[in-house]
Amino acid sequence: MNRRTLLISAAALTLAPAAHASERVFYTPGLAEAALEAGETVVLDFWTDWCSTCAAQQRVLAALKAETPDYEAHLRFITVDWDQHGRGALSQALAIPRRSTLVALKGRQELGRIVAGTARDDIAALLDRALLAART
Repeated sequence: MNRRTLLISAAALTLAPAAHASERVFYTPGLAEAALEAGETVVLDFWTDWCSTCAAQQRVLAALKAETPDYEAHLRFITVDWDQHGRGALSQALAIPRRSTLVALKGRQELGRIVAGTARDDIAALLDRALLAART
């Protein structure tokens, strides 16, 4: 194997986990409900692609997930497309007021939420609370 092939292969292997980690799981009816019913710790991201606050939250979430792999190892992240499901049963059951809302739950218990907030410390605190709940 020549040096160039080795370097390209090493780079691909190094980047593969990061690419996988950034893949979003989009909500479909029943997905979050089944996870919550099973007692999983879930972070719901009520998002839409045209929302600048949602984009800012996504940047913070991506950075935090990259810094703390335990988030993705122990928490289930589900993106709920606000344009499709903003008036749906899940949004109504959780009284979600608007897009750019992050909600952490374990089973049926709400652990916390952030509405239209983008502060890194606030989002990290929410994820830390969820991670603590996931480990108990």
